[in-house]
Amino acid sequence: MSSDKIDKIEKYGVETVDDIHTVEDREFLESFSEERKKSLYRKIDWRLVPMLSLLYLFAYLDRANIGNAKIEGMPKYLHLSDQQYNIVLSIFFVPYIIFEVPANAILHRYFSQRPSLWIGGLTIVWGLVMTCHGFVKNFSQLMVVRVLLGVTEAGFFPGAVLICSTWYPRHMLQVRIAIFYTASALAGAFSGLLAFALAKMDGLGGYKGWSWIFIIEGLATTLLGLAVPFVLIDTAAGSKWLSDDEKKYIKIVMREQDAEASKGEHEGVNWKVIKSVITDWQLLVHTIIYWSNTVPNYSMKFSMPAIMTAMGYKKEAAQLMTIPPYTIGAVAACFAALYSDKMKRRWPFIAAAQTLVCIAFAILLPLGYTVKTQKSSQAGSYFAICLACLGYPISPGVNSWVANNLAGPARRSVGIAFVIAMGNIGGIIGSYIYMDKEKPRYTTGFAGSLAFAAAGLIAGCCLEIALIRINKKRDAMSREDVLAKYTEEELAAMGDRSPLFRYTL
Repeated sequence: MSSDKIDKIEKYGVETVDDIHTVEDREFLESFSEERKKSLYRKIDWRLVPMLSLLYLFAYLDRANIGNAKIEGMPKYLHLSDQQYNIVLSIFFVPYIIFEVPANAILHRYFSQRPSLWIGGLTIVWGLVMTCHGFVKNFSQLMVVRVLLGVTEAGFFPGAVLICSTWYPRHMLQVRIAIFYTASALAGAFSGLLAFALAKMDGLGGYKGWSWIFIIEGLATTLLGLAVPFVLIDTAAGSKWLSDDEKKYIKIVMREQDAEASKGEHEGVNWKVIKSVITDWQLLVHTIIYWSNTVPNYSMKFSMPAIMTAMGYKKEAAQLMTIPPYTIGAVAACFAALYSDKMKRRWPFIAAAQTLVCIAFAILLPLGYTVKTQKSSQAGSYFAICLACLGYPISPGVNSWVANNLAGPARRSVGIAFVIAMGNIGGIIGSYIYMDKEKPRYTTGFAGSLAFAAAGLIAGCCLEIALIRINKKRDAMSREDVLAKYTEEELAAMGDRSPLFRYTL
């Protein structure tokens, strides 16, 4: 390699192996003004984020409305025991976890040019399945529809994260993921308000109020799914609303951050990629960090209406009292993501949220013994529940951290889905830790949530230290030495293990 090329690589800070082509592209990037960049990403934001937010709101609404149906009398009508109800909650996550990685592999392999068709199809089917919830007559039928819901919803969230990662560079990703992720918090708030209204339809057409919650929300989801292929954007290359220069800018930026040659862009998902993901110690640590959100979050979402009634609120008030905590969580996730992207750091904001969750459940644990008898305990418990919802920045933070530190479209598509799938094991755990026989103390629920939040905090600290050490080790090796030691093919094969790649902290 000529000294002229090496000088250009040093100047431009190139992180790809195709150095001749990338240097030319770097010169194009420098000519692309900040005003044009802002205009470009505004276009993308308005076409992508609102639709993903609306879809995720409906996904979470359809997943968590069973908690609202519970206090409207569903377990009594279907003759469910406490154990059967917990099984119904947890069975959703079994197919949901199993099918997340295959779903993203299908999206990457067959729908990479038209992801809107994949997402739209999933939405239509899970909407129909949700509608069927309103017509079940017994425990067995409810189990079947919950399994089907898990299968059909499995592909949405990892698919949405993957779609965002193909449009935005790594340090613009979290705020976009956070915006549509906050729809899950808003779903928690909105579900209480909507359930309050739909329960008034009790008896209409011979159906109970809890049935109408499922029927109306399911039909609305199906209608939304029909609109997805016409509204959700697909790829930059096929977008008529982007200029040629804007398409070129996106292509260069997305390839460059992968630290690999353009020939790797179309690598398919294969067993080698899957093995590299499931044996990646970093992703396994990310799973523990993810549990610090999913266990407290899912368990709280499924049980919050019941927790409110156990605290002494009437069922109508209990539905409405769930709104403020989720709203607080949505706002926290957006602000944390905004500053995380601005500072180009992930872990400090995740750690702050985990610390608040630990404090929240440390408050809830002792207050549970007196919440029924002392108004001060009731107020303190409600404050702690709001504080627990400040953990919402954890999930978008982890998803962004994972996406930032996986190089290559194939490895990224599988890795994102793998961490989300493993993280959702927390949903199974969360389905069992709030037991009616313990109300209003919910000792297992509060103590379990505290333990998982603390474990995630410890795991995150260890991962951050490890990534700092790896980056320092790579910094000690000059770019010239790296390019002299490894061939282009070897560096491309390494992906995020390449000495030219730097982990986001």
